[in-house]
Amino acid sequence: MSVDAIVHTEFPRGYTVLFGADGKVIMTPQSEEHSSTIRSMQIDSALTLGRHAKVTSDVCIDFPADENSAPDFAILREDARKEGKRYSFEDVLLISEVVSTSSARKDYDDCTAKYGRYGIPVYLIVDPYAQEVVLHTQPTATGYIAAHTHKYGTGKLPVLLADGRTFTLDLDELPRPESEAPAASGSADYPPCGRGARSGRR
Repeated sequence: MSVDAIVHTEFPRGYTVLFGADGKVIMTPQSEEHSSTIRSMQIDSALTLGRHAKVTSDVCIDFPADENSAPDFAILREDARKEGKRYSFEDVLLISEVVSTSSARKDYDDCTAKYGRYGIPVYLIVDPYAQEVVLHTQPTATGYIAAHTHKYGTGKLPVLLADGRTFTLDLDELPRPESEAPAASGSADYPPCGRGARSGRR
């Protein structure tokens, strides 16, 4: 599907639309816990960083020589400015992806490697199904040196950002699925990191 066709297509509400590198368009319904988790992080960012902090959700970020990503949640530098229509990966202080049953392998493996490779200071995986958060810090060319797991319901998790500010995630307020469901580990061909990721090709 061409970029022009994508721009002029009205996709149904309630679905997450993914754009693969080969032009394939994949639509998946967004779960309630997925959207509620993102909303919870947005609330926490307003409480700890202020309501005018540069925080994005499903907004495309430029990763040169790689697939662009539209992370579920990202905190940007206060002086971040768009280059054209996108922010640069260099503007990013923290990225968080919320695990869904179809994205587990991508969020845990592919995105960890990619965000570390680009030097994103903090990568936070929020998993409603495992009811835990994995905090990655100290990026390297292959991922992250440090990864610490924190369970839901264990209080507030302060996350130091590279600019000296602290984002505090309230683990007691993260929504849980109404019924237990194991995270999928199938062999589906996952699109690039970030729910609305588009191919860097034009």
